[in-house]
Amino acid sequence: MRYLPLTPKDRADMLTAVGVKSIDDLYACVPAAARHSERIKLPAHQGELEVERAITSMAKKNLPASEVPFFLGAGCYFHHIPATVDHIIQRSEFLTSYTPYQPEISQGTLTVIFEFQTMIANLTGMDIANASMYDGATATAEAVLMAKRITKRPNIIIHGALHPEYREVVDTYISNYPDMKIVSGEPDANTSCVIVQTPDFHGVPHKLDALRKKCDEAGALLVVVINEILSLGLLPAPSVADIVVGEAQSIGVPMSFGGPHLGFFACRKDYLRQMPGRLCGQTVDKDGRRSFVLTLNTREQHIRREKATSNICTNQGLFALAFTIHMSLLGEIGFKQLARLNHERACMMADRLGKVKNIKILNDVFFNEFMIELPVDAKATVQKLSTSGIIAGYPLEGGKLLVCATEMTTEADIEALAGALEKACVSAKAKEVA
Repeated sequence: MRYLPLTPKDRADMLTAVGVKSIDDLYACVPAAARHSERIKLPAHQGELEVERAITSMAKKNLPASEVPFFLGAGCYFHHIPATVDHIIQRSEFLTSYTPYQPEISQGTLTVIFEFQTMIANLTGMDIANASMYDGATATAEAVLMAKRITKRPNIIIHGALHPEYREVVDTYISNYPDMKIVSGEPDANTSCVIVQTPDFHGVPHKLDALRKKCDEAGALLVVVINEILSLGLLPAPSVADIVVGEAQSIGVPMSFGGPHLGFFACRKDYLRQMPGRLCGQTVDKDGRRSFVLTLNTREQHIRREKATSNICTNQGLFALAFTIHMSLLGEIGFKQLARLNHERACMMADRLGKVKNIKILNDVFFNEFMIELPVDAKATVQKLSTSGIIAGYPLEGGKLLVCATEMTTEADIEALAGALEKACVSAKAKEVA
């Protein structure tokens, strides 16, 4: 079936109906720098077969993590996902389910949401967790807004190296609140919250007791960001925090070249009614049987917009299901063993790279990723190694490179990276001598 294109009169009538003069007026709120002014270079008016060929050709330009030595982390991690996860989430009752407004016909979905919340609460050491967020970045931004609602204070302090994309999302959210700003220094009477990521963007785990004390003295909230949820299998739960948010992609969710992923949000019971999103609770039906319902819905869909705690309009239900299935398969012992295996692989990689001349390991402590310093430009080196089939990591400024090892990293992979970096360092020294 082919659809007739809109005529100029059709377009004019549609624009008049919505009260604007041109199509560009519809995008007036989007910054000019974020708009794409040129036509996207895709073949027009092609059949399904032709489109598949064009997209397949584009996809071949990617370098999948499963096909090469892969050391890229920085917020998106390469982990094994059991076949059972994919099998179960594709069952029709899960794959097609949407928002469980009617508990009478949504007990399966509600049960999974409740179990997901329980698992997140147990992992983080918090009293309650909600029914998932879009991703770790938006969960962090929602935590900032929640802290402002609770404390009535405008300032935010970031302690340590927060993921730069998380920082960008927070900046975007608070740009709509003229009084809110990110400041440096120690928390004071104007501080709503202190944000700390652990392990941070440079792979460094943080102790929280000193920050907890400073927040208590200033009356500020402590927001802890967990970018690699698997680290909670080895590091202590951040139970001293007021709010714990982050990314749960590592368990059951594929990297998918950067998303979509699975955010989580947990906090103390005292702040229950300020939590964004929705909360699933346990109850009993008229026959006394265990059942589940949505007990708290503070989204703008459910209450007046000015009273809403969040504009999050859905949850990552399918990914929350995948996470819950994978965690159920692992169990507590398996989760801890997987975390330990990740740390061991990272230690193995650090030991091997530490033997490469002119490479410096910058982290004293780490979980499964850490920084190294090269005598060459890290970005150029990563690009060069990618052409030979090695994804070397995430380049930082100058010669600093963030590398990650997981259970998917083999000894052969580590040896390949060490050899390639050694050649790059030798080549750099040769140029210096010349």
